[in-house]
Order: sequence, then structure tokens, then C-alpha cells
Amino acid sequence: MHAQLVLFDGFDPLDVIAPFEVLAAGSAAVGGALTVELVSAEGPRPVVSGTRGLVLNATAALDPDKPGFVIVPGASGPVDGDPDQVDTIPVLLARFGETAAVPLMRQAMANPDVTVATVCGGSLALAMAGLIEGRNAVTHVLGLDVLEATGVNVVHARVVDDGDLVTAGGVTSGLDLALHLLERSYGPRVAIAVEELFEYERRGTVWK
Repeated sequence: MHAQLVLFDGFDPLDVIAPFEVLAAGSAAVGGALTVELVSAEGPRPVVSGTRGLVLNATAALDPDKPGFVIVPGASGPVDGDPDQVDTIPVLLARFGETAAVPLMRQAMANPDVTVATVCGGSLALAMAGLIEGRNAVTHVLGLDVLEATGVNVVHARVVDDGDLVTAGGVTSGLDLALHLLERSYGPRVAIAVEELFEYERRGTVWK
């Protein structure tokens, strides 16, 4: 089973690192049965985040045929500003929809062996690309109105499990998202073991 965390220019680092760390620990708990990797639509490359130029390296290309999870983070940057001059978060999320990631995500969402998951503005990126209309989802509290305007059924919960689409709210909810994915796939003992290792207890009720 694979967990692919999708990097794109302007991504939010914590949206990626929080679930990456949790899933990597979960992989160790299940004897390496879960492969966790950073990917991009363009293949291996350094990807610049939206937080002070922090760079993470994608080590593989996003593969929609791999069974498991495909996790899309949100973006980091200013919320307000002239969109023609400033790479605001809405600009970065909209730009995601112009990349090669969109057809790959469409393929992933059509694959019955893949669960697509998002952290924070990741659901907005998919929604603005027209990929989750009519689905149940959540995003950061500042983007709920925009998410609803795209035709998504907004659910006010920290994690929303809509079957093959699992979304989470603000940036730290990536921890809760990943723990939920571990529990869903490998059972509560694995999830609790990772909670104990991280000294973190999940917040909120998962909406299903």
C-alpha cells in the first residue's frame, strides 16, 4: 500500500510534514507495509513551499494507479493582496488547477483502490479544479464559503470521511487525518501506537 503526498509550488509545509511523519511511523508499526513518499505531478524535483522558500524534494512522480492514499496539502502565503502582484493562497490553490496534477488526480479519484485525502486548503484546490463537486468535505475555516460556492457540501468537522475522499480542516488537522487513515486501514492498535509515540491525542469527531 502506498501513501503519496503531492507537492506543488507554494504548498504549506506543515500540511505535508504532519501526515508524512504520522504515516511514516505507521509504516514502521506495520512492518513497512505502507510506503510513504513525497511526489509531484512533474516527477522528482525540488518543490518550493509558500513558507519563506522552504524546499522539499519530491522523489517520484504522482502515480494514480498505486493503491493506497493520495494526499493533497493546501498552500501557504498571504491571504489578501492584489492577485496580479502577490501569490496569495487563493492564487496558489487556483494555480494548482492549471498543472498536470489535475488529470492525475482525476485518475486517482476514479481508481477504486485509491483514497484521496486533503489537508487544509487541499480540498479547495481540488474543488476549484472541479474534482469534488457534490461531495462532503471541509477546509480551513477561512475557506469554507469558497468551498461551498464550488458546489461542495461543507461539513463542519475536523475530519470528514466521505468514503474515497477524506478531508481535514486547518493545518494541524493533518495529524488527525493521518491517524484516521491509519486506523481505517490498519486498525486502532496501530493508530494508538502512533499517538503514544507522538504524545498526541486526536481532536474532534470524524464525520462519516
